[in-house]
Amino acid sequence: MDDLASFLRTRRSRVDPAAVGIPTGSRRRVEGLRREEVAHLSGVSVDYYVRLEQGRATQPSEQVLDALARVLGLDATEREHLCRLTRQRRRPSRAPGGRVRPELLRVLDLVPDAPALIINHRLDVLAGNRLAGLLHSRPLPGLNTARHIFLEETERGLYADWDKCTLDVVGHLRLAAGKYPEDQRLASLVGELAMGSERFRRLWARADVRARAHGRKAYRHPLIGVLELHQENFALPDESGMELIVMSAAPGSPTEDGLRLLAGLGAAGDDARPAVEERVRE
Repeated sequence: MDDLASFLRTRRSRVDPAAVGIPTGSRRRVEGLRREEVAHLSGVSVDYYVRLEQGRATQPSEQVLDALARVLGLDATEREHLCRLTRQRRRPSRAPGGRVRPELLRVLDLVPDAPALIINHRLDVLAGNRLAGLLHSRPLPGLNTARHIFLEETERGLYADWDKCTLDVVGHLRLAAGKYPEDQRLASLVGELAMGSERFRRLWARADVRARAHGRKAYRHPLIGVLELHQENFALPDESGMELIVMSAAPGSPTEDGLRLLAGLGAAGDDARPAVEERVRE
């Protein structure tokens, strides 16, 4: 599902040799750095680097990992991912369960004016408050946001920044695959997405990883229009792999008014909800 070799290959392929002092000529056919060049710049033998890239070298030191991260230009998230991949053959992490504590469900109810969700590492929506359900115009239990974005939505669907969302989703799943390589449900999800989406296949092959804790998230609601929200991701502290996601609107903004209107549609009774769902199906 995810492996050290593909990650190192894709990272060295994106390094400009000239940027690290290696002259390039017209006969150079390798994109990025060669294995021996990475080894030389990192201060390790070529044989050791080849074994590392093939997953046959065990327990690389922190100094070696730091040197590789420097040569390959890894950011903090990529460096952590590299460390995890070098460890996974020795002690892979077991995938966490999916039970949401009742106390967390009460927390969702305490956020009435902003959409709030609890998701797991596979991007399954485990729970959500009322406004989150209205935003998605569908029941939240059973929703997987990766499947929704790649297989059910289009570039003109719910996600106004669809291209960026796809990058975030693949980067997140890559991190999850590195952390939980034994998770068969995650492997099945990746296979399903690869079979059903050419864009997913292309992005997955890049082996990019992303960890997003906050940022802009724009939705295109079928009745309300575009909602420019700010998303905060809170990792839950019990190693459950779950995150609490809260999406807020800037005070006095059109999106704040839009959320009030959306909440009002839901408060109008059962007649409003089918109208939203019917519009989504059109």
